[in-house]
Amino acid sequence: MHNQDQALIFEASTPGRIGYSLPEMDVPELDISDLLPDGYLRTVEPELPEVSELDIMRHYTALSKRNHGLDSGFYPLGSCTMKYNPKINENVARFNGFAHVHPLQDESSVQGALGLLYDLQQHLIEITGMDEVTLQSAAGAHGEWTGLMLIRAYHEANGDLNRTKVIVPDSAHGTNPASATIAGFETITVKSTDKGLVDLEDLRRVVGEDTAALMLTNPNTLGLFEEHIIEITEIIHDAGGKVYYDGANLNAVLSKARPGDMGFDVVHLNLHKTFTGPHGGGGPGSGPVGVKADLISYLPKPIISKRGEEFILDYDRPQSIGRVKPFYGNFGINVRAYTYIRSMGPDGLKAVTEYAVLNANYMMRRLAEHYDLPFEKHCKHEFVLSGKRQKKLGVRTLDIAKRLLDFGYHPPTIYFPLNVEECIMIEPTETESKETLDSFVDIMIQIAKEAEENPEVVQEAPHTTVIGRLDETLAARKPVLKYQRA
Repeated sequence: MHNQDQALIFEASTPGRIGYSLPEMDVPELDISDLLPDGYLRTVEPELPEVSELDIMRHYTALSKRNHGLDSGFYPLGSCTMKYNPKINENVARFNGFAHVHPLQDESSVQGALGLLYDLQQHLIEITGMDEVTLQSAAGAHGEWTGLMLIRAYHEANGDLNRTKVIVPDSAHGTNPASATIAGFETITVKSTDKGLVDLEDLRRVVGEDTAALMLTNPNTLGLFEEHIIEITEIIHDAGGKVYYDGANLNAVLSKARPGDMGFDVVHLNLHKTFTGPHGGGGPGSGPVGVKADLISYLPKPIISKRGEEFILDYDRPQSIGRVKPFYGNFGINVRAYTYIRSMGPDGLKAVTEYAVLNANYMMRRLAEHYDLPFEKHCKHEFVLSGKRQKKLGVRTLDIAKRLLDFGYHPPTIYFPLNVEECIMIEPTETESKETLDSFVDIMIQIAKEAEENPEVVQEAPHTTVIGRLDETLAARKPVLKYQRA
């Protein structure tokens, strides 16, 4: 294997070269043919590469350097809040008392772990303005589904069986209509105005006696705060429906505004977004769900409660929708979020919002001269640009994203939301320095100039990555899922 053009590990194989050694067995060898049917037993040895320990270490180290993550570079992925994961969180999650407990231990032996989870619930109740929280849900979309199942259980308990529709804005996260469908609802789309906000007249048109809920995030997916949020929630409540808060954008309002105060009945949070748990492949995620008082009885069981000085798992909940995940949520991620909240404190969480909004508006105004800006008003934690100007020159938003790879940047979200043509969606978060923001903006400006002066260099990007431009349609329809020798 040599330099950046590392050979595949199969191609580096040399017969007889061994990268490991195992001690001699000190127990009788087991004849597995007595345990498994013949059809499950190998008749030919697997064709595995034969390489030294040094070669295999260099191979995997080289692969790791090809991956992009928050510890290696800026990650301006709009709507996903890919921000720094403080290492203190990792240290605390690895404390023996947290890392080595087992969920089947007796409650009396895990009081510290249960106490942390209970305390985390109380913090999230205060942050969101809800009345109770469950930590069971495994991630954001799972939290959406859980919240919708709670709303469904509420309506069914009240004999309101005709509430079969969930309203979602045309700028909603794609998981919203998907979660509603999985929960057994029909989705109805409400339009946005030319200012990027929910169209109140269209909302009044689609709401009715069959409305189960409205799903909304605020600020919305365009990074704009819904100015008429109180009126929006009142429209739904007057119709007998519930209002669901998609917590993906909570990073924009921490310690400034609470979903519960806006009129929301249910909220899910993304601990791997707002509260700095590892995101994506570094997960798993966590999607706690908070509810107002009239939905508490339907929460998944068990609920972590406090009885005197003892923390307990409360299973005595006859109206519960049941368990939605084994045990009590993704415990390690909950520990990380708790550490973040306690280390930041109220003032720190408030600063998160202030710097996230400042960074986004700074970048947006610098880039507005070079890309189309669909909405002129100040944004919150993220903003959208349009590549329509570049498209007229033969350069698509996809080309711009590919070109960013040549400069070592992960591209922002593109072509979402769908109601902005050639959309480029950028979220800098609060954790990036002005120098990092300026460097990224300068490269975006350079790419805009390249689109005008030398469009081919953008159209054919990336030029410096290990893998060049792929036929993405072919890759999606006919993926090659295993290594094949030439």
